[in-house]
Amino acid sequence: MGRVNGVNTAGVDDLLREQAPQVLGALVRRYGHFDAAEDAVQDALLAAAVQWPDEGVPDNPRAWLITVASRRLTDQLRSESARRRREESAAALTPSADQFTAPPADEAPADSDDTLTLLFMCCHPSLSAPSQVALTLRAVGGLTTTQIARAFMVPEATMGQRISRAKQSIKTAGARFDLPPEEDRADRLRAVLHVLYLIFNEGYTATSGADLQHVELAAEAIRLTRQVHRLLPGDGEVTGLLALMLLTDARRPARTRPDGSLVPLAEQDRALWSAKAIDEGVALVTGALQSGELGPYQVQAAIAAVHDEAPTADDTDWAQILALYDVLERIAPNPMVTLNHAVAVAMVHGPRAGLDLLATLSGDTRLAEHHRLEAVRAHLLEMAGDDDAARAAYRLAAQRTTSLPEQRYLEGKAARLTPPE
Repeated sequence: MGRVNGVNTAGVDDLLREQAPQVLGALVRRYGHFDAAEDAVQDALLAAAVQWPDEGVPDNPRAWLITVASRRLTDQLRSESARRRREESAAALTPSADQFTAPPADEAPADSDDTLTLLFMCCHPSLSAPSQVALTLRAVGGLTTTQIARAFMVPEATMGQRISRAKQSIKTAGARFDLPPEEDRADRLRAVLHVLYLIFNEGYTATSGADLQHVELAAEAIRLTRQVHRLLPGDGEVTGLLALMLLTDARRPARTRPDGSLVPLAEQDRALWSAKAIDEGVALVTGALQSGELGPYQVQAAIAAVHDEAPTADDTDWAQILALYDVLERIAPNPMVTLNHAVAVAMVHGPRAGLDLLATLSGDTRLAEHHRLEAVRAHLLEMAGDDDAARAAYRLAAQRTTSLPEQRYLEGKAARLTPPE
């Protein structure tokens, strides 16, 4: 993105993504009608994306968006009411138009915990777990349907239908815009944490595009997780997830070169890592591991802590990491865990042992077209000295990824293994 009339359009996009859940939360709190409010907010975001680069960003962008979205929602509700009156010859089924007057900019609802409330609302028990995650990523995380589909490894059309059905289910259930009672929060917490995990992952390693990471999206995931942690400070998995995000995000300054190219973990300048984030993350996961029942986010945070506390890549305690992956495979098995587990096995027992574990994923349809399977396979083949097979795997991984930095990195790895003519 560039500049239009002096306005950085990439900055506008980032601002809109940040404001979207807050604006939606304000509308749903004021008017209800989650499904209609979400449509109105999308209209307002589109209007801002068109107008702000030409006219400049308003002094109070959130109030501007709330005002425009409120007017769109008012029009929509009036139109729906009129349609129903015509079709049913009955009284209007929505409150009077005066109740839908858009709030003046200086009277826009204060920013409190609306985003967090919206997060829990999207995880309403009337929704299936996949729908909870998808709707929250859309409404709270600001991800596109395409990005969400990639995160779930399903077709975009399937994800679009899932989101539409989820919005309708929220409407049918009559969900109120309030934090759930304390006794009900545990039922929604697992989906909430999974949502935040996916939002962070999309920010830390974007599934597509020219940039490896979207810093603002990862920061938003951390901010929301901090809010959940303040709400549930004694929950080990909430603490574990926050620790995992901090310990992972601590490496962000070293993950790319000035030209935006990817730097793998083993080659990163660890002096650039955030010592503050590492210290906080280690303290959080240490406390969580001592507090009660072990969960997958705590184990993943412990793995991240072992990486972060190693002074150099060669000093990494791979035996400890392997033991932690053994635990993670037992309590939360999934193909991505096995993929990373294979790397740890290779580092401790040799690349052929890692490749043997990787072979167990060959029939898993969830990873059939995923670039990471071939990327890990290529890495282990290179470790084993099979340059020809590694080169082919790197090239296949490069073809499958839609992230340009990852694609260039994988192509570079393949090129370095190409024998001179």
